[in-house]
Amino acid sequence: MTTEKRRQAVLLMAEDNDDDFLLARSALEEARLLNDLRRVHDGVELLDYLRRRPPFEDPEANPLPALILLDLNMPKIDGREALSQIRNDPALCHIPVVVLTSSTAPEDVQQAYRLGVNSYIAKPVTFAGLVASLRILGLYWFELVVRPE
Repeated sequence: MTTEKRRQAVLLMAEDNDDDFLLARSALEEARLLNDLRRVHDGVELLDYLRRRPPFEDPEANPLPALILLDLNMPKIDGREALSQIRNDPALCHIPVVVLTSSTAPEDVQQAYRLGVNSYIAKPVTFAGLVASLRILGLYWFELVVRPE
């Protein structure tokens, strides 16, 4: 993917914790991921964004993401239910979803894969670890993977 296309590819992060989002955004910048990073705060906002419901109805202002980073533990609709709805929606099921969460519980990992997540990443405990993880994630999803246009 060219640098320009990579920059235009939207990375949508579903994260309710402001500190975790700011840390991830800083790590993405440090990892030199140039993607257009967008944020939603919970599963309801995530589904509203993806289904173009207000306030996200303008497709030019709110393009579908090339990748979703999904926290599992969010208010209103949690990441598990949001993932289930995404995978069961023919208009959305093609969007890659990567769980990025603090949980390493085997039942959470198993359930996420049963629901159709593409990858599951436990949030590293250090900033350097987060930068390294997100650099690899960016290389994989935006450099190596061939995606439909």
